[in-house]
Amino acid sequence: MSASVKIMLSYDYCHFEVCKSTDENLSDKEINELRKDVQRLADEAVRQYKTSKKQAALRSDAEYKMRNFEAECEKIEAKDEQDRTIKEIAMLKQYKDENWQAQFDCDYDYDDDEDGYGF
Repeated sequence: MSASVKIMLSYDYCHFEVCKSTDENLSDKEINELRKDVQRLADEAVRQYKTSKKQAALRSDAEYKMRNFEAECEKIEAKDEQDRTIKEIAMLKQYKDENWQAQFDCDYDYDDDEDGYGF
């Protein structure tokens, strides 16, 4: 018998739908495995959605934090070197690094990672 499996999930006012079908003759056990696979895909969609929401919140704060970091470093640079704390010296070292803005990067494009479904 051919099979078609559809899973629909709702999470945080979003709806996720995954469908798979085949014209092959499948046993009940094979159809059940197909159902489990579709459920895993839908669960992975929700997991990635949650990660994306977290990253979006971080992105919205990143510009503010970046400007604050720059302003703080400018204040530290205005101090005499002997008056700087170890933390301030570390901040300046990081600020002078060419890629200091990377600490504020929050890019996420629904990446498949090792903790997820394992694609």
